[in-house]
Amino acid sequence: MDAGLFTANNVWMMVATALVFFMHTGFSFLEIGLTRQKNTINILFKNIFIITGGLLLYYAWGFNMMYPGFEEGSSGIFGFAGFGIAAPEGGMTPEYADGGYTWWTDFLFQGMFAATAATIVSGAVAERIKIGAFMIFTVIYVGLVYPIVGAWKWGGGFLDSWGFYDFAGSTLVHSVGGWAALVAIFLLGSRIGKFDDNGKPKAIPGHNIPLATAGVLILWLGWFGFNGGSVLSADPELTSLVLVTTSLAAAAGGFGAMILSTILYKNLDLTMFLNGILGGLVGITAGADLMSPNEAVAIGFLAGLLIVLAVALIDKLKLDDPVGAVAVHLVCGIWGTLAVGIFGAKAGGEQFMTQLYGVLIIGVFCVICTFAILGTLKAVMGLRVSKEEEIEGLDIHEHGMDAYPDFIND
Repeated sequence: MDAGLFTANNVWMMVATALVFFMHTGFSFLEIGLTRQKNTINILFKNIFIITGGLLLYYAWGFNMMYPGFEEGSSGIFGFAGFGIAAPEGGMTPEYADGGYTWWTDFLFQGMFAATAATIVSGAVAERIKIGAFMIFTVIYVGLVYPIVGAWKWGGGFLDSWGFYDFAGSTLVHSVGGWAALVAIFLLGSRIGKFDDNGKPKAIPGHNIPLATAGVLILWLGWFGFNGGSVLSADPELTSLVLVTTSLAAAAGGFGAMILSTILYKNLDLTMFLNGILGGLVGITAGADLMSPNEAVAIGFLAGLLIVLAVALIDKLKLDDPVGAVAVHLVCGIWGTLAVGIFGAKAGGEQFMTQLYGVLIIGVFCVICTFAILGTLKAVMGLRVSKEEEIEGLDIHEHGMDAYPDFIND
């Protein structure tokens, strides 16, 4: 391969890595904005722990667990290539990864993905989980569960051999986080005041909607790296198509959620609009490289409709998800994965069933693992803060500080 092309590919992958890293700012802003002021420090602490701890775990063993190099004839379920990330021979040359990037860039790009699953859970359990329990959960889930599931497809495991397709992680990233979020909010229970005595949901407004809006726009920008980087080179045709389908799905998702929520609730709800954008992004992620612009719009629009319906269903089930993480990442993650069998270059009944089997297998595995981890933590140390701590805020009780001390004092 030409040295200039190899360099261009690697530079694009490093830019994509930076964009995915920037998404953690977006997740933080979104979660802060949609929750109450008294828990801001707690949310920031969780998100900083996720990216720092996640990267170290991925370095220590996660990368080699996710890409173990399954031998021919193996089950393709579990493998491990050893601790650390010592570069192999040829890892810095065009011989590695078809000249798309170097070994180091490969590790860092994949490492940025790894922490996202726990970030999804962070939003769902906001304002009531013990910080210690959440940190332990993050270490186990990001350190073990995520790389094992990732190996099944991206690491050349059994789902890959079946033909299961997930371009950038509608299931392997978003649903993995979404399943854990669903189990977590079931075990935790709702926040104080979320439901009245008759079980009717009550809105608990976020304290900074402009910040939440900025978070969504940052996430949209970061998705250019999330999906665009998943081309794994700077291929001009495929990369530009992926960016187009990604953006169109996001826009259509926002419109779908805005239209349906306005019809149902007779108001123009900005937070539903924002989550519709995210739903469109999650929905297109599994097949962004396979879809035409028209198909991307259809997938995104339907994801936006699903957001509104899923949020209503979650409330009806008396589950409390402050940021809509389950609706966005689980429901739209499943939809996007199944959409690969309905739209685009791989559409067909056989592909649809393969996608469905993959979703179900990963879902069962993640649910079992999450129940095991959180159930054990609940029995040993408890998951939820006390009533007093929840009412007064986790910032003061868990961290001994406030995010806006000057504003409070005034």
